[in-house]
Amino acid sequence: MIVQKQQQNYGPNPVAVRQTDKYKEEYITSFVARWDQLINWEARARSEGRFFMEVLQQRGAKKVLDVATGTGFHSVRLLQAGFDVVSADGSPEMLAKAFENGRRRGLILRTVQADWRWLNRDVHGKYDAVICLGNSFTHLFAENDRRKALAEFYAALRHDGVLILDQRNYDQILDSGFSSKHIYYYCGDNVKAEPEYVDDGLARFRYEFPDESVFHLNMYPLRKNYVRQLMTEVGFQQITTYGDFQETHHQHTPDFFIHVAEKKYELGTKNPGEI
Repeated sequence: MIVQKQQQNYGPNPVAVRQTDKYKEEYITSFVARWDQLINWEARARSEGRFFMEVLQQRGAKKVLDVATGTGFHSVRLLQAGFDVVSADGSPEMLAKAFENGRRRGLILRTVQADWRWLNRDVHGKYDAVICLGNSFTHLFAENDRRKALAEFYAALRHDGVLILDQRNYDQILDSGFSSKHIYYYCGDNVKAEPEYVDDGLARFRYEFPDESVFHLNMYPLRKNYVRQLMTEVGFQQITTYGDFQETHHQHTPDFFIHVAEKKYELGTKNPGEI
């Protein structure tokens, strides 16, 4: 029998908790049950538009591995758009919620519980695309973990595959303080998602919901160019970075960055760029 945890526990000094494996304890049942209030599926779908579908379609991608499924938002959207999707996550609580969300929409998600660092042990086959969305890569605190995860993503791709990975604009948070319009990613009404503590090695976010419940996530504040450099060192040939979604990529301080990393090698390829 699975015992469902109802309270997060960071011990006497929460800002000292900086381990990758902590995420398994952070996504407790009561937090996951409220997660979709934070996202607001309908509002987020409007803000994204067809950005991710178009990135995938432009590259002829059909078979997609969603390695950070969460409650299933992107897996469901891609399935509805006709993509062949496998949904993976390290949190069994999230996978259960994703499966439930899919079933409510007449879809059966193919779910796999998998740790990115050993992804190909649990997820088999090759994919046209791997997507790692929802600021999920920030759960990895050690550089070795980040390199291992990216290498696993790379290995799961076909020779001409693409990785799409997003992250918060931690550069802005670290350099100038937190400011978010909550327009694109976290669209829920009366929900707050703000950093409670930030230093070069930790961004501790506080999540407040309309019923006054409060939860936290301890995450590593990834700088944009650092992530791009890691992708290059793992073997990705060309990386394009967008600010928020396509419609707003010229704004000066986006809430999120989206990296599109190509595995395919092409002669005469331009240097990795930003948009």
